[in-house]
Amino acid sequence: MKNMESVYDANSLIDAFNKSKKGTAWKESVQRYEANLLRNVNQTQKELKDGSYEQKDFYEFDLNERGHIRHIKSMHISDRVVQRSVCDNVLVPELSKYLTYDNGASMEGKGIHFARKRMSTHLHKFYRKHKSNEGYVLLIDFSKFFDNIPHDGLIKEMRKKIGDKETMGFIEKLIDTFRVDVSYMSEEEYADCMNTLYNALEHAKIDKAELTGEKYMKKSVGIGSQISQISGVYYPTRLDNYCKIVRGMKYYGRYMDDIYIIHESKEFLKGLLNDIRGICDEYGLFINPKKTQIVKLSHGFTFLKIKYSLTETGKVIERISKDSVVRQRRKLKKLRRLLDEGKVSFADVRCSYASWRGGVQHYDSYTIIRNMDKLFDELFIHPFIEGGHSNEQNKNEQK
Repeated sequence: MKNMESVYDANSLIDAFNKSKKGTAWKESVQRYEANLLRNVNQTQKELKDGSYEQKDFYEFDLNERGHIRHIKSMHISDRVVQRSVCDNVLVPELSKYLTYDNGASMEGKGIHFARKRMSTHLHKFYRKHKSNEGYVLLIDFSKFFDNIPHDGLIKEMRKKIGDKETMGFIEKLIDTFRVDVSYMSEEEYADCMNTLYNALEHAKIDKAELTGEKYMKKSVGIGSQISQISGVYYPTRLDNYCKIVRGMKYYGRYMDDIYIIHESKEFLKGLLNDIRGICDEYGLFINPKKTQIVKLSHGFTFLKIKYSLTETGKVIERISKDSVVRQRRKLKKLRRLLDEGKVSFADVRCSYASWRGGVQHYDSYTIIRNMDKLFDELFIHPFIEGGHSNEQNKNEQK
């Protein structure tokens, strides 16, 4: 059983820093922390041992991620080191043992590519069993998933798996830092706030003068910290087990708040959805009615930005969704403007495009990649070549 000693061990904290600085080593705060790494680790170690550790305030901002505006709660590097150590040495080892195999988010060796391939695998298996593409897929999406995870419910589930009281007490303290100031609410609103959909983006617009600290809502694990990720992965595990074990759904998968279930009967899936709604009501989660649907496999459907089609011959076609293509075209044009303004380098542009290209080449995207390469050349390569030719011509004319 893991305990707090594994969290504040000096080697654990140094290892946590080395992992936390990846992608952020350019930041001044990270560089300052690393310049006095041993001193900072020693100070953190003492605070964790004597119980005086207090997490700093979050840095809050909005981020446009793949077309979605998200409210981010970012932490200082010193706090990220602590959370990384807690997650790597306690939460992930203890909780991952109870996750289903088809829970594909944020776990080592898994990720979005894993979840997409599991969907493809399940479609192939469905066809081999039924010798037909006549079936249905239930697609479930939650509304404001991270915003509405209740602290009491999350802590209750974690306590079942983490036996050390000191460690669990510290984890509860970290979860409590996400509590939401709702002093602006009336008594009636406050009494019902745990049963009402919470939106962090709307909350961020509230006048700070109204947030007096008189009332707090113990709900939400803000996006931007590692403990939020493992919480989102683990909290709906009862739902995973109900579908996979109790109801025997072999063709089931979940990627954080996106769920799919494949079955030959539409009526069965409707009944299963009602059962799932009951579990979600108990857990304080809200199913998004607009994005939750039952679709014929033969019609094709979208999961995690990939359009899947199961043909009559059993072939699974995986195409990039149209909105992802449109978004990438707009991004390239924006990068062209930023390059002209000197705000990004060509190396940054090339790296960004290579990352997108490497992600989509796993799917049936030959034509999409060819057309996107053409746009990339028109925006970034041809102007450079033409500019080079014109410069040579000017030099010759001067001679």
